[in-house]
Amino acid sequence: MANLKTPRNEMPAQEPDIRNKNFSQVELGYSEELALSEADRCLGCKNQPCVDGCPVQINIPGFIKKISEKDYKGAYEVISEASSLPAVCGRVCPQEIQCEKHCVRGIKSDPVAIGRLERFVADRYYSDSDSKITRPAPNGHKVAIIGSGPAGLNCAGDLARRGYDAAIFEALHMAGGVLVYGIPEFRLPKEIVQKEIDGLKALGVKVELNMVIGRILSVDELFDQGFEAVFIGTGAGLPGFINIPGENLNGVYSANEFLTRVNLMKAYLESSDTPIQRPTRVAVVGGGNVAMDAARCAKRLGAEEVYVVYRRSEHELLARHEEVEHAKEEGILFKLLSNPTEILGDENMHVRGITCSRMELGEPDASGRRRPTVIPGSELTIDVDCVIIAIGTGPNPLITSTTSGLETEKWGGIVTDTDGLTSRPGVYAGGDAVTGSATVILAMGAGKAAAKAIDEYIKSKNA
Repeated sequence: MANLKTPRNEMPAQEPDIRNKNFSQVELGYSEELALSEADRCLGCKNQPCVDGCPVQINIPGFIKKISEKDYKGAYEVISEASSLPAVCGRVCPQEIQCEKHCVRGIKSDPVAIGRLERFVADRYYSDSDSKITRPAPNGHKVAIIGSGPAGLNCAGDLARRGYDAAIFEALHMAGGVLVYGIPEFRLPKEIVQKEIDGLKALGVKVELNMVIGRILSVDELFDQGFEAVFIGTGAGLPGFINIPGENLNGVYSANEFLTRVNLMKAYLESSDTPIQRPTRVAVVGGGNVAMDAARCAKRLGAEEVYVVYRRSEHELLARHEEVEHAKEEGILFKLLSNPTEILGDENMHVRGITCSRMELGEPDASGRRRPTVIPGSELTIDVDCVIIAIGTGPNPLITSTTSGLETEKWGGIVTDTDGLTSRPGVYAGGDAVTGSATVILAMGAGKAAAKAIDEYIKSKNA
């Protein structure tokens, strides 16, 4: 019987003044005792509203019941029926606006900590399991996946479980996409990502690195090589800028470049040969999860003061509440209702400050958030030696510009139907390449839907 009185179990974590000086995981994970206590809070609802809130439809009550029975391998198997990346999702998925938002316990108290339990199950499996993954019998059909981010990995995993010869083509020297270049080590250790990828390889997924599709091979050439369908999961890694004076100064980074140097190239290590500025005072422009990641990385690189500069109020921040709270605890300063107008430089063309206009909020805009307007004569200048622009990214046009017959949106996203089918037969797409910057789990959901559609397409074609 569910425990109706116990409050939600808190996640053990490093102390803020310690963790803001290292890149080790902030949250330390549930112990077995905490996991069993939290699993005991689940009501096991028959209508399972939490499942409806999960983009990949994990059987949440099912895996939590397995935890209660101390069948941790069984819990992992339940999760893996729907998700190829449980250890990743348990760490970075915004459960508070998805599965946990629909948890019945959340109506009158705190919802069950579904994400923390998912992380516990995956970590326990990787630390305890000595069983080998059974590779499904091959069905004789080949599918190419372009990009090894969350959409591509989940698509490949689902196809491999159906017996397909799934081959991922990754442009970088390491698989994982945004999971390895965008999300910091203290939120998602790269060792964890590699374990998830190794699990997919054990299922039969092939991963080819340093393969820039659109340059080394085209989509047409993939079909010529015998692939019967192609899934495009290339993400949205093209950085956006705000087009203000001074963006070309030394010391201005896109968040994409800054985080790639830190995360993928390990610039925070003394042994790294990747150059990166170790700033003293930093302004990060933006209010999403990427802005929080960049600000917290800058702090860990030794910056004395780090400001998040955002033109709306805290209520409109797009970042997860948890990430904002962690940033505050670590000493990140928030300059809200402030809109950058110019980046100032010194005689050596290096950043020396950023000028902002103070803002006030008016009526809601098309996004539903209140529109910021300038307060006349309210400019302020913040003394900084580094500015990181984190206002969003867009799809790289390489694939769409080299593939005939692909319809795109004006902003560059690939047009698809609800199952991921593009305007070209046999070519599917999903994740940020279609939607623009979104969450890991939404990209995984798109990869899952596309895998199902690809399976149906190939079966119908060969019927």
